[in-house]
Amino acid sequence: MRAARNFLAGLSSSAWSALVTLICVPFYLRFLGLEAYGLVGFFVLLQSLLQLLDLGIAPTVNREVARATAGGDPGTAAPLLRPLAVIVWSVAAVIALAFAVASPLIGRVWLNPATLSPHTVEWSAAMIGVVIAARWPMGLYQGVLLGAQLLTTSSAIAIAMTSITSFCAIAVLAFVSPTIEAFFAWQALAGIVYTLVMRRAAWRALGSPRVVLEWRRLAGIWRFSAGMSLVAVSAIVLMQLDKVILSSMLDLADFASYTLAVLIASSLYIVLRPLFNTIYPKMSALVAAGRREELADFHRIGTRLLCSGLIAVAAALALFAQDVILLWTRDAAIAERVAPLAAIFVIGTALNGVMHFPYALQLAHGLARLPLEINVILIAVLVPTTIVLARSYGALGGAAAWLVLNTLYLGIGAWLTHRALPQLTHRWLSHEVAVPCLVCIAIVVPGSWLVHAARLPSVANVAAALVLAGTAFAANVALTRNVSVRLRRALA
Repeated sequence: MRAARNFLAGLSSSAWSALVTLICVPFYLRFLGLEAYGLVGFFVLLQSLLQLLDLGIAPTVNREVARATAGGDPGTAAPLLRPLAVIVWSVAAVIALAFAVASPLIGRVWLNPATLSPHTVEWSAAMIGVVIAARWPMGLYQGVLLGAQLLTTSSAIAIAMTSITSFCAIAVLAFVSPTIEAFFAWQALAGIVYTLVMRRAAWRALGSPRVVLEWRRLAGIWRFSAGMSLVAVSAIVLMQLDKVILSSMLDLADFASYTLAVLIASSLYIVLRPLFNTIYPKMSALVAAGRREELADFHRIGTRLLCSGLIAVAAALALFAQDVILLWTRDAAIAERVAPLAAIFVIGTALNGVMHFPYALQLAHGLARLPLEINVILIAVLVPTTIVLARSYGALGGAAAWLVLNTLYLGIGAWLTHRALPQLTHRWLSHEVAVPCLVCIAIVVPGSWLVHAARLPSVANVAAALVLAGTAFAANVALTRNVSVRLRRALA
């Protein structure tokens, strides 16, 4: 049941991180003020964009360690970690230096502060580089732990360090200095400690860090790593391009509504991220061990269970979006305005989530070129679709473009994946995806109509939504033949 433990550990870490963010943000706003907190948002944006420089190293080391673990000796991957570590620490140093040099330009040209002094903004820009650099190598060491299927260890470290970093940041602002400079100084120190803790855990998983630096070990993985780097670039473009387009087409209020809808739909990734971190190394290990039948069964039963839960939650969230937003924001006008966008975005995000199993399957077989080709096709579709629909329907058109894109992704991605891996086809789309989706729709849609007809308060409606989602999931599990046997086998 290692896979089950890993998933629950990852889910706990993801949920705790989201909860800590919800708790801490009001304190940050109180001590720093809105404008200074804007620098924190700027930091988050840059950290996301700079993932383009990952070079595909994190998913590559994940796969290689998983393959070594499947062979019975994860330590055989240790000589590979040494040259990769040299690369990522070098990139981290370059990032810190680049931000230090560019900080005056960032403070005077890119950012437009109203009350903060130029010195504060420039110093903060330089410190943002230090924070990003301090955290940069973490992806490599986390990849080692995930590949060794030690997600419980990685999650425990993440929960502890997230708590220390966030709550101590509030303490620093409250008792030391309520300034953005103090905030980023603490973030840099905590980032270095976090990375060093992950480094120690990674080397313990592989054995002694005293291994010879062997650059020749990179020869066997550079093609996959380069492919994953291009996949990461295309994925970031795909996920952010609609916002770039719509930011220039919509007025600020409509764009804010669109952004809020994206945030609500992104809540599904609290489950999807740890799920992928669990299934990818397991699939890599099964491929390396040549256990094709187990891999096929894991792919099928995993997809069915994912669809059973994900589509049930997404359908309930979409149909009760206004009630959920009203409880969260306490603003009826915002809830009414954002709910239609959120409903469409949630369904599109759920369809995107269904493709996590085929995507993990592609990477487990070393087919980095396949997701790259799919992303290029989707980007070519996204741009004109978003522009055309947004011109006619505004923010609602932008959300519709996301739904169209992910419907296309599900169809094309499934077809291309199972064409490349025909032994795993087994009518995947019609049986493992369509059937649980139809069951969820048959239960949640009529149920939501009855609940809304009763004109209950929002709290009762949200509670009813949870009941409907749980009922739909239970019905799908009950309809799956030999589910207990297959589930134990898949999670072993």
